[in-house]
Amino acid sequence: MKKTLLVVEDNLILCDILEKWLLKAGYGVLTATDEPSARRKIKGNDVALVLTDVRLPEGDGISLLEWSVSQGLHIPFVVMTEYASIADAVRAVKLGAKDYLPKPVHEEQLMELLRGLVGLPVSVPPRKSFMKRFSVAVRETERIACRVAPLDCSVMILGPNGSGKESVAQLIQRHSGRKDKPFVAVNCGCIRGELAASEFFGHVQGAFTDAKKDTAGYFEAARGGTLFLDEIGNMPPEMQTLLLRVLQERVYCPVGSRKELEADVRILSATNEDMERAIREGRFREDLYYRLAEFEICQPSLSECPEDILPLADFFRKRHSEEIRVETSGFTEQASMLSHSWPGNVRELGNRVRRAVLLAESPSLTHRDLGLEAAVCKTGGKCKKGLMEEAEEKERIRKILEECGGKISRAAKMLGMSRPTLYKKMEMYGLR
Repeated sequence: MKKTLLVVEDNLILCDILEKWLLKAGYGVLTATDEPSARRKIKGNDVALVLTDVRLPEGDGISLLEWSVSQGLHIPFVVMTEYASIADAVRAVKLGAKDYLPKPVHEEQLMELLRGLVGLPVSVPPRKSFMKRFSVAVRETERIACRVAPLDCSVMILGPNGSGKESVAQLIQRHSGRKDKPFVAVNCGCIRGELAASEFFGHVQGAFTDAKKDTAGYFEAARGGTLFLDEIGNMPPEMQTLLLRVLQERVYCPVGSRKELEADVRILSATNEDMERAIREGRFREDLYYRLAEFEICQPSLSECPEDILPLADFFRKRHSEEIRVETSGFTEQASMLSHSWPGNVRELGNRVRRAVLLAESPSLTHRDLGLEAAVCKTGGKCKKGLMEEAEEKERIRKILEECGGKISRAAKMLGMSRPTLYKKMEMYGLR
């Protein structure tokens, strides 16, 4: 059974980030934004630990701790606080809190603390699980991403929706000097114009009607790390102006404050838009575009990488089978996957495989389970068998080469072909 942790934080941005970190680590997570709702969650659930902000809109973390003690509950508390309120954290520890964390909270620091207080989750997933891509186009994109990663420049990732642009951003983060700092992803298309400045830069108490306490924004949450701006082409015009200043000056002010804070983040952005057209039409600032696109990387669509379809489908099958806890053995009628155009790209493939794993009546997943049409025959009576066979042959050669440690003579013997033939096929399939 998973250990359930309660996060009590009224800053919805930080609350969402903490929830994602904890879920990724394998914990169960409950959230609350004030003391009354936190009490209800504690009463109605088996909570292993409470992670709470000191200051809350209704009540505070210390009074929540005192209430828990008065109820005879032996739940460990960890309080989060700004550096200016360290005295509150010390008071909480004296009252029985196990520890405190200064904001901004860093993922590694939080996980290390939790390991000491409540132990590891029952079933801990790998720290990071990434999809392996083998197509020449994607491998080239990954090569470029790894080369630009240490430079700390702004990178814009171009590509269609669902093609895996965020995975490229995460690859850059992993190979950069900021790899141990936060990675904060923001969907710019979901941010309303009037709230954009507060969400990005935070605000101080009294800055506007509902500003009941100082609240950090995305820049503070990502301090020292990477801020990934997805769907950058949908950023509100007024936010474009503010972001340009931050990129130029490397400082920002929370809403309602005159105090400048250092913008110590690396900006990665992504879009499926034609940015040159957006600039011509006046929807995006040209000067901001050149600040964000100091380097551009293109992520290809899945239809441009047919050799990735079957390995990715198997990756998703194994992952979702483990999550849903069902046994699956593979796919039948693989030609249906290769003949599909995949307009939703990798995201569509992952969604279809998840649905198939969930609803399939047998371990072998069919084109019907995937919601696909049977493979359509070409003119002359030949189905897309050739394409399927090529993809399967490439995958077989790749696996044999890995098993042989790249030794061509041994691999050729196992594959039943001559060395020159193997070299030709390696060249044809982009297997170096």
